[in-house]
Amino acid sequence: MKKPYIITGCVLMLLILAVSSAAADQSTSSSSSSSTDPATQIYISSYDLDPAVFYTNETGTVTVHVVNPSNTTVGLSQPALISPNIQVSNKDSFATMTTTGSGSTVDYSFVITATGDDGTYFPLFTVYPREFGASAIHSQIKIVVDSKDLQAVISEKPDSFPASVDKNVNLTLINPRAGKLTNIVITPYGDGMQISPGMSYVSSLDAESSVEVPFIVSATQAANLTFHITYQNGNNVHSKDVILPVTIGNDKTAAVPVVNNVALTSKGSYYDVTGDITNAGISDAKGLVVSVGSPATGTETYPEYAIGSLASDDSSSFELTFTTQNLASLPIIITWKDADGNTYQFIKTIDLSSSSSAGGTTSGNKTSKTSSSSSMSGPGGMGGPGGDMGGPGGSSSSSLFGITTSNGGGVSSFYPLVAVVILLAAGIVGYKKRRWIMAKLKKQ
Repeated sequence: MKKPYIITGCVLMLLILAVSSAAADQSTSSSSSSSTDPATQIYISSYDLDPAVFYTNETGTVTVHVVNPSNTTVGLSQPALISPNIQVSNKDSFATMTTTGSGSTVDYSFVITATGDDGTYFPLFTVYPREFGASAIHSQIKIVVDSKDLQAVISEKPDSFPASVDKNVNLTLINPRAGKLTNIVITPYGDGMQISPGMSYVSSLDAESSVEVPFIVSATQAANLTFHITYQNGNNVHSKDVILPVTIGNDKTAAVPVVNNVALTSKGSYYDVTGDITNAGISDAKGLVVSVGSPATGTETYPEYAIGSLASDDSSSFELTFTTQNLASLPIIITWKDADGNTYQFIKTIDLSSSSSAGGTTSGNKTSKTSSSSSMSGPGGMGGPGGDMGGPGGSSSSSLFGITTSNGGGVSSFYPLVAVVILLAAGIVGYKKRRWIMAKLKKQ
C-alpha cells in the first residue's frame, strides 16, 4: 500500500519542478527581451537654436537631434514642443511617422515665436516610439528671450570739421546680448559730405563683444551725418540710426603759422623779403613752403622757399626774391600739409600803402577762413613805384642832421653827405688850431 503513495509523490515533485523551471525560463526570456527593446535605447543627443537668443515676439527655429543607437529600425511619431511662452507654427509637419534606422539620427525642426517677456524658458520636447506601450521620450530645451539691442556710439570725431578737409570719424558697435549678431551693414550719408568708405560690412559680432569701424569724412556744409545700421539676429533683420551733427569750423589741433620780423630790401631790379615763421598750433606743419602772391612774381635766387616740417612751437626763417609793378601790398603765401595729407594755405598780406592792416586768408583745400595780417608801413612809408623805398621806379631816403639823402639820383645824391663831412672836418681842424688862430688875430 505504501509503494503507490511513494510513486505518486515522486510524480507530483517532478511536475512541480517542471512548472518552476518553465516559469523561470519565461521570466528570463521576458527580462532579456525587455533589456534589448530598441525603443528603450532612443535618446535626445542635443539641440540647436537659431537665433541663439530671441528678441520678444521674434521668430526662429529649434532643431532637436534624436539618436537611435540600437541595431533595429525604430519608428517615431507625435514630436512636440510644449510651452505656454512658445508658439509653434509648423505642427502639421510631423503628422506622419518618422523611421530612424540603426545608428542614425533624426532631426526635428520647429519654427517658433518667442512670445514671453525677457527671461529664460524651458519648453518640453516629446516624441513617441512606434512600439505599443512604449514610454514617451522627452527632454527640456533652454530658450532665452532678451530685448537688449545692438549699441552704436561715435568713438572718435573732431570738435569741428574744417571745410573740405578729410577728418576721421570712428563708429564703435557693441553687442551686449548673449548671442552673436550677423550681416551688419553700415551706410553713412549726409548733405554736402564725401564719406569713405560709402558702406562698411561686419560679417558677425560675437556675444558681449565690440568692433570699431573707421570712416573718413570731408564736409562742405553744416549738416547731420547719419549712420544707418542694419543687422540680423538669426534670419530676423533689425535696424537703427546713429546721428552726428557736423559743424564747420577751424580745426583746433591744426598748425597755426605766425609770420614775424619781415624785412624788405631793394636789390635794384628786384626785391628781397626775409622773415620768421613760428608754428603756434598743436599739430606739425608738413612740407611747409613759402612764396609770394599776385601782383608779385617770384624770381632770382628764392622765388619760393621750402622750410619742410615745422613742429609745434618751433620756428624757422625764410627769404624770398621777387619783382612787382605795384608794391602797395605784398602777399606772402604759406602752404603746408597735415599728418593726413590735407593741404592748408595761409596768406600774410603786408600793406605798404598805408598804416592800416590788410586782410589775410587761411584755406584748407577748397575753403578759406579769415586771419589777421600785419602792416609794414610807418613814418615815411616803404612804398614801391613812386614811393620812397629804393628799387625799380622808387627811391630810398634818410635824414642826417636835417639833410635828406637819396639813392635815387645817382652820384649827385651823395653831395649833401660830402658837404656835411667837409664841414665837420673844417670844424675839427678849426677847434684844434684855435690858439694859433687867436694869436694871429691879436697880432693883427
